Amino acid sequence: MSIESLLLSTAMAIAAGLVGSFAVMKRMSLAADPLSHVALPGIGIALALHISPVFGAVSMLVFGALLVWAVEQRGGATTESVIGVVFSAALAIGSIMTTGEDLIEALFGGAGALGLSEKIFGLAVASAIVVFILVFRNSLIIMMVSPDIARTAGIKVRRFELLYLESFALTIALGLRYLGVLLMGALIIIPAATAKRLAHDLKGMMWISVVLSVTSTILGTAIAVHLHGQTGPIIVLVATALFLLSLLPQRRASTVRVGSARGGKDA
Repeated sequence: MSIESLLLSTAMAIAAGLVGSFAVMKRMSLAADPLSHVALPGIGIALALHISPVFGAVSMLVFGALLVWAVEQRGGATTESVIGVVFSAALAIGSIMTTGEDLIEALFGGAGALGLSEKIFGLAVASAIVVFILVFRNSLIIMMVSPDIARTAGIKVRRFELLYLESFALTIALGLRYLGVLLMGALIIIPAATAKRLAHDLKGMMWISVVLSVTSTILGTAIAVHLHGQTGPIIVLVATALFLLSLLPQRRASTVRVGSARGGKDA
């Protein structure tokens, strides 16, 4: 793996660790996998147009997150139920448009070389996600505790809900080349779920989640290269092994306190 690819995979893992922390606390764990499937139609269209599948996936995921947000705002349905409906349609369309080896690579990731434009785009997106989460984490925490309190504090709740959903979708897009549609959601959720068991507050949970996500990505990639195997499944297995190890201690960390993280910027 080249230095650029290693840097990009690390940036992807950092973004996944931060976004996953809020996803777990917001009880969106089951939403990660369905939302990742929204990328399939975009990948199919990109392959048909002979352009990078990454850009097709990003376009579809951004649109899918916007659609989920809009339907949720208008219809009063929960985020997970709307994502489930959008996921079912996207999976059906994507399965029709993407066939053979292209479908397998889209589902489980592939080892193909990334172009310069993909690397630059990926690093820029990962940096933007990390900055967004770190700068506005206090606003996200207040929204998570009580949207009414957030509105009283002057936080634009609907705007931040959209921005978080888009960050969630873009984080999925960042890892599609490494883990594929079926497995990227796992890298967002599993390290964060492990960190929740080990941390005493949300700030600690965020950083532990980042460390676990980066460790899973780098170690999983190294094992995959050594074994000449698929990168995505091995990364997820490493993350799963770390989660199982967190179950071993008899005395677990206290419940994460969402109000104890400080230092972020409010809206």
